Amino acid sequence: QVQLVESGGGLVQAGGSLRLSCAASGRTFGIYHMGWFRQAPGKEREFVAAIRWTGGSTYYADSVKGRFSISRDNVQNTGTLQMSSLKPEDTAVYYCATGNVYSIRPDRLNLFAYWGQGTQVTVSS
Repeated sequence: QVQLVESGGGLVQAGGSLRLSCAASGRTFGIYHMGWFRQAPGKEREFVAAIRWTGGSTYYADSVKGRFSISRDNVQNTGTLQMSSLKPEDTAVYYCATGNVYSIRPDRLNLFAYWGQGTQVTVSS
């Protein structure tokens, strides 16, 4: 079992920045990748970004490429999603997740076994 706790959400104006953090505990030695997903009201949960726990390769959804940056510290067992140039359409609950199954591109929900409780990000226009 891996426990995940997100922090750092909030309200920001369009064009602003926010930094989300995710603290992992438990059986962290089995983590292959960490990802961030988001879910807006009335919409399905969607992939935002992911990073390989070992090696650090990163993957982004087209909608956030160039604006968001994912990183991790696999000694402290933490992950970060730096969000810049935020848009109202980025408003959603953001979830941190980890998976222990290899995939060429870890961007599907079913590749992630453990999820945090989510943190609200609201971008005002």
